[in-house]
Amino acid sequence: MNDEIRTGIPAALAPIELETRALGFQMGCETRTGALLRTLAASKPGGRLLELGTGTGASTAWLLDGMDATATLVTVDLDPAVSAAAQRVLGGDPRVRFIVGDGGEVLAQLGGERFDLIFADAWPGKYSYLDAALALVAPGGLYVIDDMLPQATWPDGHAPRVEALLELLHHRRDLVVTRLAWASGLVVATRRA
Repeated sequence: MNDEIRTGIPAALAPIELETRALGFQMGCETRTGALLRTLAASKPGGRLLELGTGTGASTAWLLDGMDATATLVTVDLDPAVSAAAQRVLGGDPRVRFIVGDGGEVLAQLGGERFDLIFADAWPGKYSYLDAALALVAPGGLYVIDDMLPQATWPDGHAPRVEALLELLHHRRDLVVTRLAWASGLVVATRRA
């Protein structure tokens, strides 16, 4: 068995890659992570999805590619330039709503709502405001994070933060957590009903 992606790549990825290169953005979603996100999104027909860290829209494209026609996605990024790039390519899809703003503030504004899948690919919802993000996961819903294996883009001293986060998630009784040595290192957690 290998980790080759044998199903189609979302058509939106080609123009997203052009936008990404033009901006010099280097934090995009890799293909294997995207393929898993697409599969997980497809498991939530009519689902409500939340993405923290739109970037230039690569992971957004994968999520949209897996979603059915009745599912919705809210995607958040602090950087207006990268969010604008994603919106240029994906903004015509009525299933997605883009928010440019601080992830922590957005999580507070969403308090009380429930999502069937949250992909936290930004500091807020992962290393800060974790409890706020996890409170939004519906029973049976999924919480997904990436970049849990060492990355060239990690800031100095980041490894202990990753280990602390993994340990914290492991000890939560309200989640069933699986760590995957797949792509950049993923965690998929499900909220117990």
